[in-house]
Amino acid sequence: MSRGTPAEPSFIDHLPLTSAAVAYAEELHAGQRRRSDGARFVLHPLEVASLLDRSGYPDHVVAAAVLHDVLEDTDSERSDLEARFGAEVADLVATVSDDPSIADEEERKADVRERVRRAGGNAVPVYAADKVSKVRELRALMARGIPAEEYAAKLARYERALAMLDEAAPGGRLTELLRFEIEALERLPPAPEEAA
Repeated sequence: MSRGTPAEPSFIDHLPLTSAAVAYAEELHAGQRRRSDGARFVLHPLEVASLLDRSGYPDHVVAAAVLHDVLEDTDSERSDLEARFGAEVADLVATVSDDPSIADEEERKADVRERVRRAGGNAVPVYAADKVSKVRELRALMARGIPAEEYAAKLARYERALAMLDEAAPGGRLTELLRFEIEALERLPPAPEEAA
């Protein structure tokens, strides 16, 4: 059994397109850190990709999950993704990415939700897996003492995502996993870390 390297986790051993996507994402996200725990940012897209792989999605969908933040958080452009990974992957990534021309954050997030709902297909599970990971990150932020108003805004956004997913993929594995993560966060919140 292969264990993978730090840049290539074992779950992608059978996924050649995803393996190439991991290398590209590692390069593009180099130096970026997650606010929730200080880990390398690429951990988030890898978690999203792992959720999709373990849910049985094909290589191009898992690759899109690895790349889902590159249009928002790096200098990569859709044409770069299409040239490297094909139109299907580029289309998925573009569908789940924020539109930078929309200034208001809540409007940007609503635009993505609606775009994913309309697109359907594989955009829905990529979006859902992203939200599962984001709710888990919100738990870590709560433990670190995120301001209450920021927590409430993020939670409300994830609840709106769940409502859309209930419509687009009712009873789906990732929809139900998101429901659990939100319920667990609300019912069993983490205790804030004590100051050292």
